[in-house]
Amino acid sequence: MRSYVDVCMTPDEGAQLADLFRLLGEPNRLRLVVGCLEGPRTVGELTEEVGVSQSLVSQHLRLLRAGRLLKQSRQGRNVLYELPDCHIRTMLTNMIEHVLEPDHVHEE
Repeated sequence: MRSYVDVCMTPDEGAQLADLFRLLGEPNRLRLVVGCLEGPRTVGELTEEVGVSQSLVSQHLRLLRAGRLLKQSRQGRNVLYELPDCHIRTMLTNMIEHVLEPDHVHEE
């Protein structure tokens, strides 16, 4: 019998998914993506929220854009970063809710 993974995901797709989780596995990158849950943010806003240097934020944003976890747009002189679609938003909010659940919810 074929497993769910065999039916739904090729090895290449599995590698792509692992790369996305690897990108989110770095705490500052995760915080940058979570910072965009409320809407578009500038580099300055994200730098202030995450509390690391602007050059480091810019490096992380480049990787997150390449991984399609954030998208970039321009509004006048500002470059804005935001979530690209509802898939990323849903995944993050579900993961955050899971982490914030009281421990007794996990007991069986």
